[in-house]
Amino acid sequence: MENLNRTYKIGQIVPSSNLTMEREIPAMLRAREAMFPERFSFHSSRMRMKKVTAEELKAMDRDSDRCALELSDADVDVMGYACLVAIMSMGKGYHRESQKRLHQVTVDNGHPAPVVSSAGALVDGLHRMGAKRISIVTPYMRPLTNLVAEYIEAEGIEVSDSIALEIPDNLQVAAQDPMNLTEIYKQVNLKNIDALVLSACVQMPSLAAIQKVEDECGIPVLSAAVATTYQMLRELEITPRVPGCGALLSGNY
Repeated sequence: MENLNRTYKIGQIVPSSNLTMEREIPAMLRAREAMFPERFSFHSSRMRMKKVTAEELKAMDRDSDRCALELSDADVDVMGYACLVAIMSMGKGYHRESQKRLHQVTVDNGHPAPVVSSAGALVDGLHRMGAKRISIVTPYMRPLTNLVAEYIEAEGIEVSDSIALEIPDNLQVAAQDPMNLTEIYKQVNLKNIDALVLSACVQMPSLAAIQKVEDECGIPVLSAAVATTYQMLRELEITPRVPGCGALLSGNY
């Protein structure tokens, strides 16, 4: 029988300059605590990365095994690799390889834990919503934005349009006001799309804008952070529902 009083330990592998995932994931799960009995604690391990360039992303990804091992020492219940573009820049479908390898690290350490990546979670979340055609907003330079679009398309989802805000410094990305997205999204093609990814980057804050934009445009809206939270809850085998965070976490999926 499920122990409703237990506290689930949420582990995150984060870029050293990332702030947003340690804000948005706890914010979503704290909001969930107001509705459901489960409780959560949050634990992170960091991989060095300051600028979002192909070189730094590759070097950072090599650090992820150490981070998984450190979090496994804390016997976390689920682990999230909180950098979408690091995974996507390593080649199409790489999230499967990364998740399998990092899970094996936890198995070998005697504390097996499911591993979710924000890249895999976004793709999986879109499939669960039945989204065949989407538009995306990213903070990345245009070449990295194109790379993200190509990765998603290789997973069978057409990217109709994309906005690249072209902010190279990762701390500057975290400093963006999420409510700016309530205007920015109007620049993207919304015709004949099944979903809008308001932030395809886990460092660009968007949580405060997601429900507002969804209510305004009438299209399901999500972010990489929302998809990661959804996937973590599924791996924990508890209801993937959080109020006010858009369609994916509405409880309909």
